[in-house]
Amino acid sequence: MAPKQVTRNQLAGAARAALGGGRRLEAVERLTGGTRKGVYRLTMDDSTTAIAYLWEDSENYWPTTEHDDDLADPFSPGFGLDLFEAAHARLEALGLRVLEIHLVDRDRTHYPADLAIVEDMPGGALMDLRNRDPHAAEPTMMRLAESLEVMRGHRAPSFGKVALIDGGGTSRYASCEQAALAFALRCLAEATARDHRIADARDQLEERLRQLTAAVRPRAEYSVVHGELGLDHVMVDRNGHPVMIDIEDLMYFDVEWEHVFLRLRHTDGQYQQLAADGLDEDRLALYKLTQHLSLTAGPLRLLDGDFPDREFMRGIAEHHLNEALAMAPAT
Repeated sequence: MAPKQVTRNQLAGAARAALGGGRRLEAVERLTGGTRKGVYRLTMDDSTTAIAYLWEDSENYWPTTEHDDDLADPFSPGFGLDLFEAAHARLEALGLRVLEIHLVDRDRTHYPADLAIVEDMPGGALMDLRNRDPHAAEPTMMRLAESLEVMRGHRAPSFGKVALIDGGGTSRYASCEQAALAFALRCLAEATARDHRIADARDQLEERLRQLTAAVRPRAEYSVVHGELGLDHVMVDRNGHPVMIDIEDLMYFDVEWEHVFLRLRHTDGQYQQLAADGLDEDRLALYKLTQHLSLTAGPLRLLDGDFPDREFMRGIAEHHLNEALAMAPAT
């Protein structure tokens, strides 16, 4: 569903409640990049800025699936204020720098959808800073690596979405690898329905997934994992500290899941600054194929709707489709 245009008048009351001090909302600017929630920069009449998150159907480009509201599935889509607040609380409890929350409105007092207003980050995204000035980004990259070590060092009693586990719930799966296998098979089925090349190799890909899952040794150590951690999902505050955003998918899981995504998303040079020792190669192999399938099926499903940057999304799907096929056993 294409997002509607949110007006200044619609957010004026929320901005006043969040930032107060006699300020008046001057402008509302929609920021690009989000696919599940609306992200808007609010500028007050004294140039103070903040960011508004809106969780409503009109801001969500993704076609609905039967797994959307399944909190017991670690890989169900992270959507909603409850997931954001739980993830924010967990990262804050770990001592990591998080966005300051100015306002939370789940009663829809100020807007007809769940709403949060958080601090704006004047330093922008770490990805942009590193591309522009790698030397200037170095201290923030080091701090991000330290943050990842803190997240890795935390031990949760079970695995699954942070909102679920911290609320006393449990995942529906017996292990991280079984959850990943179920997710991978779901992605394989979705990609099969949308591209003949995946359909032609479906049996081989499923066989490979099951082989990789069988090779994984049991483990009961669950770390804090962002899930889709790219440098574009890390903002830089005034003091050069990294601040993770898009945190709704935060979960307790194998740390290898995080590092597979980091490797897929970044150049070797970028990843080496964040690399970790002692990762399990069998889990890395399973999660690599799983994420290639996810990054094939997801973009293809997104293209079923009216996502605007269609060539970009097709390029993602095509790249990961070919990477997944390269991991299939030869017939």
